[in-house]
Amino acid sequence: MKIVIAPDSFKDSLEAAGVARAIAAGITNAWPEAECIECPMADGGEGTMQAILAASQGELRHLTVRGPLGEPVEAGWGWLAQTRTAIIEMAQASGLQLIPTGQRDACRSSTWGTGELIAAALAAGAQRIVLAIGGSATNDGGSGMLRALGLRLLDAEGRPLEEGGLALAKLARIDASDLDPRLAEVQVEVAADVDNPLCGPHGASAIFGPQKGASPEQVQALDQALGHFADHCRDLLGEDVREYPGCGAAGGMGFAAKAFMAARFRPGVDVVAELAWLEALVEGADLVITGEGRFDAQTLRGKTPLGVARVAKRHGVPVVVIAGTLGEGYEQLYAHGIDAAFALTSGPMNLEQACSDAERLLRARAGDIVRLWRLAAHRGQ
Repeated sequence: MKIVIAPDSFKDSLEAAGVARAIAAGITNAWPEAECIECPMADGGEGTMQAILAASQGELRHLTVRGPLGEPVEAGWGWLAQTRTAIIEMAQASGLQLIPTGQRDACRSSTWGTGELIAAALAAGAQRIVLAIGGSATNDGGSGMLRALGLRLLDAEGRPLEEGGLALAKLARIDASDLDPRLAEVQVEVAADVDNPLCGPHGASAIFGPQKGASPEQVQALDQALGHFADHCRDLLGEDVREYPGCGAAGGMGFAAKAFMAARFRPGVDVVAELAWLEALVEGADLVITGEGRFDAQTLRGKTPLGVARVAKRHGVPVVVIAGTLGEGYEQLYAHGIDAAFALTSGPMNLEQACSDAERLLRARAGDIVRLWRLAAHRGQ
């Protein structure tokens, strides 16, 4: 019996690797003869770098960079030496979780630190950069990232702009003469699960600005500032990509990556599945177990269980989900490769209790599932 365990993290509880270990322990306890293969997953948001490194035995490197509001933060980035691939997780340097709720400021927050991580990857000789852009605190169109890599943004007096998205309204000239030339030689892939354009009612500011601290008035001002930045980029580069699906991701980081790095956009779960060799692991398996904190209709937008199910179905392998909670519309996933889904808790329990006790609950639920599977397999003989 070969079981592939490919879950996402359970937010505020366990990283994906910890979830996989707990499920494997529950299976082994209930069915010692079963072969468990752990493959931690992610969908491009927080935890993507850790999941890839855990599955690929990559190297975690550290760098002190400029945080979203200018404070120094210790950020990690991943290095896969064999393929000279760097894994840059934007949340590490420019993430929303780095700023207390009351201090979030979409007008001033900057992606500069993410640019410093990219510079470190280029210095290491990266030929491919996977840029996971979920969980950002920023709305600066990726301008801070570009400035860290040598781009100069100047006002009408020839002075450098302040950092942040709102300052882009004062942009008068872009000087790209010092932009790192190595960017033209590296393949950049953006791992994201949103397809928003840069500007407008479905753009970065309108959709994501409020959760980053922007008021309705600031949302309008930020949208106009990003449009002004896009106008200058179009004049400089001879191409306008602001409407390209995904350019509004991470406060416009997708726009900067597309415009200045010719980035390719891919669903985050597909990128992780490739780097973790999920396809090869699933081949010949009897069962795949995946999971996430909340399993509901939103999972259809490209979250981990859906991506794992697509891989498994190509090989005719059944898929079971273990989730912290089963939310509204989760039954829709049964038409997309999920065969069964189970909630983590076994009785009344608040969120704090479920998070603190997640490891034990995962072991118990995994054990229950494989006991039933073992019984069915025995009767089918």
